This record gives sequence, C-alpha cells and structure tokens, in this order.
Amino acid sequence: MELLGDEELVWGAIRDLESSAFPEADKALLRFVQKMNHQCAQVSDADIALLHQHGFTDEAIYDAISVCALFNFYNRWIDGSGVSDLPAEAYKQSGKRMARDGYAR
Repeated sequence: MELLGDEELVWGAIRDLESSAFPEADKALLRFVQKMNHQCAQVSDADIALLHQHGFTDEAIYDAISVCALFNFYNRWIDGSGVSDLPAEAYKQSGKRMARDGYAR
C-alpha cells in the first residue's frame, strides 16, 4: 500500500480486481499471478503472449514469476516453522520503512 501511495486502490484490487481502478495492464499481470498461485500447471504460452500485448517484457514477466514463487515459499516456510505473525501496526510500519528506504536496513 505504501509503495502505491493509495490504500483504497490496493483494497479495491483485493476486494474485486475487475472493478478496481487498477490499469488494465496491471490487472492482466495480477490475473497471471493468480493463475500461477492456483493453476500453475495450466500457465501457457498464451498467458505470456497476453502479458506481452500489455507491454510486459520477458524480464518483467520473469520477475513476476520469481516474486510469486518466492512469496509462496516464504509463506509456506513461515506457516510451517511456526514463526508468528506480527501485529497489523508492525506490518504497516514495516511497509512505510520499505517504501522509504527499500529492503536494505
């Protein structure tokens, strides 16, 4: 939310991507990521071609696939290892810090 600077835009996409104010290209990328999460074996050349039509390069698509895969790994690791969740305010402050400073500490 912090990186986009518009919390309502993010919540709109979470609640209903199709009616959100996200640009169509971003919606296409988020649909692709959703397919990666729920139907990975069905991802096809046609899915990649659609992203190319929306202006995404192979490098950008590779980055989206990598981020999706890494966050799946991290979430499974956190759930499986018993690492507890932080309070909501801690996540919000962390998001502000990352938006301001990046991932470096």
